Amino acid sequence: MSQQPWETGDRGSDDSQQPVPRPITAAQARHATHEFFSGLIPAPSQERVQNAVVVVSELVANAFRHAGGVTGLHLAADHDVVEIAVRDPCPAFPRERPPDLDGCEGGFGWPLIRMLARTVTVRRSHSGGKVISAVLDR
Repeated sequence: MSQQPWETGDRGSDDSQQPVPRPITAAQARHATHEFFSGLIPAPSQERVQNAVVVVSELVANAFRHAGGVTGLHLAADHDVVEIAVRDPCPAFPRERPPDLDGCEGGFGWPLIRMLARTVTVRRSHSGGKVISAVLDR
């Protein structure tokens, strides 16, 4: 990824990255995503920005609902793609479940993330928990 990445959460000594308060909320993640995209040249289309905001929102909401919160957010871009990575403290990998059409239990977020992203990967985090990365077209 050639564009300057944006991160929050546990990080190294690179002071060029902008921290936000922890734990990060879905609203803070959406705001960070809009800020990140506003600095990209050339600017992606509004549709691509909105797709990224939806993916960030769903990943963060799922981390709070199923994994104990968010311990890190990473956004990076190159000429062709944008990577969104959300780290949480739970080592259990996401599982797809049937959507609840009554609206009580959810089940729509994971399929939506997978539909909007070019690729989605889940890996164990070196600091515990897991990292879910979604790569979207820029």
